[in-house]
Amino acid sequence: MSEIKIITADEFEAAIASGVVVVDFYADWCGPCKMMAPIFEEAQDAFEGKAVFVKVNVDANRELSTENKIMSIPTLLFYKDGVLAERVSGVLDKPTLEGKLNALI
Repeated sequence: MSEIKIITADEFEAAIASGVVVVDFYADWCGPCKMMAPIFEEAQDAFEGKAVFVKVNVDANRELSTENKIMSIPTLLFYKDGVLAERVSGVLDKPTLEGKLNALI
């Protein structure tokens, strides 16, 4: 299981520019975010080479969170070639997350 990269606002545009990318907006203190983390990591392993998984800490990147209209966490943003394809707030189970990814690939 490889560790998911935590990106900053400076890296955001480059990170979502191509392919299928899932961005997890989270906070270290957030209970639901902690519940989502292992599911997100398992999906990263299952979709290795097909999708990129990154995380954004909302406390460290408030402006980026505001720009992306993050109102609750965790919020997952699904991008395909730099275009926002879907947004989901709250904890997703593994089958639901994988289904959303399969629809984009």
